[in-house]
Amino acid sequence: MTAPDSAEVPLTLLSVVIPARDEEGCIASTIEHLHVELRLHRIPHEIIVVDDGSTDRTAQIVTELAARIPEARLVQNGPSHGFGRAINCGLQSMRGDAVVIMMADESDDCRDVVRYWNALNEGWDAVFGSRFMKGGGVIDYPWLKLRINRMANLFIRLLFGISLNDTTNAFKGYRRRVIEGCQPLLSAHFNMTVEIPLKAIVRGYSWTTMPITWRNRRTGEAKLKIQEMGSRYLFICLYLWLEKYLSRGDYTKQPSA
Repeated sequence: MTAPDSAEVPLTLLSVVIPARDEEGCIASTIEHLHVELRLHRIPHEIIVVDDGSTDRTAQIVTELAARIPEARLVQNGPSHGFGRAINCGLQSMRGDAVVIMMADESDDCRDVVRYWNALNEGWDAVFGSRFMKGGGVIDYPWLKLRINRMANLFIRLLFGISLNDTTNAFKGYRRRVIEGCQPLLSAHFNMTVEIPLKAIVRGYSWTTMPITWRNRRTGEAKLKIQEMGSRYLFICLYLWLEKYLSRGDYTKQPSA
């Protein structure tokens, strides 16, 4: 872990990217609660909801909300869909110099977005939330998914020799230069959740960890299908392990001019 750059120019705009597919039951409250929290702390922001092929009223609800919340806007992902593609679509659309990736189902705490922003303004390139460190927590996490999660994260920690114990969680914050430095992004699905943070670490960007809280969704259905993702997670992990040990630093962060 490298130290933050204390001489960083303060950030000017936070982009929050929210991939959404069939989230009509919760997308409005997610946007409204996030917007209120960011306004309360006077954080200049935009909220980018990426509709990933919804068949319900998700896109319509976001469009209606954007009419009265100018900071919110809808982006359509397609024709090829997928969680990772939706995130990448939102990242390509961001106007901010920092970004937080957040879930649409209200599982992530809006107050943690504020804490991400503050940490990024301390000079960190990336801020990774952990639900499994002192001060963090989970509510109603399905027991099977929890056990698989902990085994997967232990595997990643051992493979890369890192202290981060919640790599698979999508809810993280980055400076724009990290997103640009992690291109091209390869993951089409939920393996995007590990590709960006591992690339940031492998490529030498500064990062820190902070405790966050997570609550299982109360509406809709979970989109992550564990049986479909194992090989995709493994592919990205091995790809980045090879980059770390065989690329001879070809992709590492370049020093500022």
